[in-house]
This record gives sequence, structure tokens and C-alpha cells, in this order.
Amino acid sequence: MRLFFDTGLAVAATLVLAGACGVARAEAAVGEWRFAENGDGLVTASLYATNKLVTGGGALSYSPVLTIACRPDGEPRWTEWLQLNDAVSASRKITMSVAIDGSKKLDESWSVSPRGRMLVRDGADGVKRLVAANRLLLSWRFGLLSGRGQADFDLAGFDQAVGRIASSCKTDPP
Repeated sequence: MRLFFDTGLAVAATLVLAGACGVARAEAAVGEWRFAENGDGLVTASLYATNKLVTGGGALSYSPVLTIACRPDGEPRWTEWLQLNDAVSASRKITMSVAIDGSKKLDESWSVSPRGRMLVRDGADGVKRLVAANRLLLSWRFGLLSGRGQADFDLAGFDQAVGRIASSCKTDPP
């Protein structure tokens, strides 16, 4: 009887694991994008940079995270932000250099979060310009003497990610 019970648990665990792997494969159809929806309706898709930034005196490294978000109600409806582990020294705005698919870098003004670890750009135009893109390179200064940061993103699946967000947000993609 005990063997039957233990075998049943093993089979159940295998089925749960197989189901979880099946869900992971379904998510893989949208590249490396990770989706979330919070209680107030904000729908997001996030992607890790392909490169690492060094922090902690060179002892640690991390990949910045690009997030595209949509709010079903309110303005701005579309937002993109870059999440960092190290804070930038700017207090309200920062100049971000943006290169799409190897194009010439353009400078844009992005907002800096209160703790300086999130750089934000509101508006559908920022998301729209990336729909047909393959690669996004962002660079910025951490501070006057702190050097530059750079995040490189492989945007595979971006158009599907935006479509999924727009559908959840009950709006048209930008």
C-alpha cells in the first residue's frame, strides 16, 4: 500500500513538472520576455540585457532589465523603463543615448526614479520605434566621475510581447 502511495506521489509530481515545462515552452514562443500584471492593472513585459554591468568594486555583476508597460486606464498609457542595481547620481532627468539596430546614437531625456535605480521614458512613441527593431543599445552616465553604463538588448519577440501587453490592456499596440 505504501509503495502504491509513493508511486502515486511520484507520478503526480512528474505530471506537475511536465505541465510546468509545457507552460515554460509556451512562454518561450515570446523569446526571453517575462510577463506580469499587478493589482492596479499595470501589464508589463521585461527582458534582461545581454551584457553585464559590474558593481560592488568589481566583485558582482548584473544585467539591467528593460520593461515595457501598459496601463489600461490613465496616462501615460505606455511606458518603458530600465531597472538598475546601481543608482545614478542624477535627481530628475538623465540623458540616455539610444541606438536601434546599430543606427547613430540619439540622445533622449529620461526621468530618474527617486532612488536613482530606474530610468523611465513615458509615451507610446518610445515603444513604437522598437516594434520592428532587432537590437537596442542604451547608454548613460552614472555620475560626473562614475563612468558610463551600457545595456544591450536582443529584442527578439518584441512585437509579440507588445501585442500580448496591448491585448491584456485592452488597447491597440502603438
